[in-house]
Amino acid sequence: MDINPLQYPVGKFSAPENITPDIRTAWIKTLAEFPEKLKQAVADMSDETLAKHYRPGGWTARQVIHHVNDSHMNSFIRFKLALTEENPIIKPYSEGDWANLPDGNEAPIEWSLEGIKYVHLRWVYLLNKLQESDWEKAYINPERGITYPLDKALGIYAWHCDHHLAHVLSVK
Repeated sequence: MDINPLQYPVGKFSAPENITPDIRTAWIKTLAEFPEKLKQAVADMSDETLAKHYRPGGWTARQVIHHVNDSHMNSFIRFKLALTEENPIIKPYSEGDWANLPDGNEAPIEWSLEGIKYVHLRWVYLLNKLQESDWEKAYINPERGITYPLDKALGIYAWHCDHHLAHVLSVK
């Protein structure tokens, strides 16, 4: 299957067969560094540039930034649920509908940049405190019918950082 490079500029996520502590450390580092990388990427963007779509039919750069904030807040909560409940069933949400709400479509990006910064500070702090056995804990996405162990979820969100950073950079 061909991958649309505009849609997947860093390729699709593919989890390694064996997720080691070193791989997790690298993924946590990606989450730790992401807020500053995103802030730098948009530092000189005009409202006109933020209104550009990264691909036909895709979101604007502004919507991508707000989406990342929404998504990563949800992910942080999903991690906490998995750590405190046995295989919780998470609540999916319509990312596209959220992106088209006024806050996702019009609000200043600074609000989401700050949100991402502080969610990532807490998330990375939590991740660095996990015991080896915690990484096997999981949550269930009923919409996809998939159980996500936390180590794999970490990889998905590290990829998600790189994926959407590339989208935002592509509108420059």
